[in-house]
Amino acid sequence: MRQMAIGVASRQAIRARALAIARGDNQPRPDEPKIWFTSMRLLAEVLSDDNRALLRVIREQKPESLNQLAEFTGRAPSNLSRTLKTMERYGLVEMQRELRTVRPVVTASEFVIRAA
Repeated sequence: MRQMAIGVASRQAIRARALAIARGDNQPRPDEPKIWFTSMRLLAEVLSDDNRALLRVIREQKPESLNQLAEFTGRAPSNLSRTLKTMERYGLVEMQRELRTVRPVVTASEFVIRAA
């Protein structure tokens, strides 16, 4: 599994960086964060101990559906769905949709945090 760089910066700094990239003034390096959080608190909520354990279960057990993941973890499907939507929004998981099932796939197993 790959390593993912995560950045923490103010909303203004993230916006200024994005605009500089769009103008061509800044060419991001491949090792720079592609995922940004506006605070360490928000990062800590998304990558909490429970959520990192959930990522580990997904990576190791490779559930075929949210219901199977619920069985593996003992968590309610509705709770898992909310958590996974948040993680998907930040690029930590990919939700692969196949007919009537949704299968979570972890996109990275290691995280490097860079605070600006």
